[in-house]
Amino acid sequence: MTDAPIDSPHPPYPAEGVADVLPVTKIPRRGLPGLALVVGDPARADAVASRLAEVRLVGENREYRTYTGSWRGVELVVSSHGVGGPGAVCLFAELAEAGVHTFLRFGTAGSLRRDIGDGDLVIAEAAVRDDGVSHQLVHPEYPAFATPEATLALAAAARTHDVAHRRGVVWTRAAFSPAVLTLPIAQYTAAGVAAIEMEASALFVFAGLRGLRAGAALVVDGYAGNDDVDATTYAPHRQIVVDAVRRGADVVLDALIALDESGVRA
Repeated sequence: MTDAPIDSPHPPYPAEGVADVLPVTKIPRRGLPGLALVVGDPARADAVASRLAEVRLVGENREYRTYTGSWRGVELVVSSHGVGGPGAVCLFAELAEAGVHTFLRFGTAGSLRRDIGDGDLVIAEAAVRDDGVSHQLVHPEYPAFATPEATLALAAAARTHDVAHRRGVVWTRAAFSPAVLTLPIAQYTAAGVAAIEMEASALFVFAGLRGLRAGAALVVDGYAGNDDVDATTYAPHRQIVVDAVRRGADVVLDALIALDESGVRA
């Protein structure tokens, strides 16, 4: 017995003319553009893709929604990876198989510093590997680092768009909220970690192992530096965050274009 199909505004996949798709994301097995902007939320993928020219939905399955299109005349991919590192690595691996060599993650993060406020952009130079998956890919001593060219391209685009931004280390954590174990927030804050999020270190480690380029730009959607975290008070949909995400999308898209023009590969 099979489940009844769920109504969806998107067509079923594989799409017409695509006979060979990858199993997890249902994207074409080959032929995707080399540049990808990856986000957690499929709705955010929709919003970013709506800004592109010649946009086409090329794959959809589970949390993964993937578009191709062009920005300022350059072809690229926009795709969603869901919440957390393990599922995100599934997307990164299949995008790489299909031809992507440059990944920029665009998402949100909680600030660990009072001088980094709501709506600011944190550009991750490296990440604490608390992601729940990368330790199963390589020894824990292996660093999670962004490609320097990606970091510089993101910072330059942020300056061009006059977007408040900071560069620094982020903490990638697998659990969204604590339970019995106490979070080491004070230690990481003392170590100068700028923000907490859930996927960057998984991306950086994956890209490093594959010889690919990767970076991350994260819009701050609240302060996360308190020891008594209450996940029910998390409010990422306030207007200041919505507006910053809209501006940040242009920053990341322009950074991708700059990386394409640089011609530099990892």
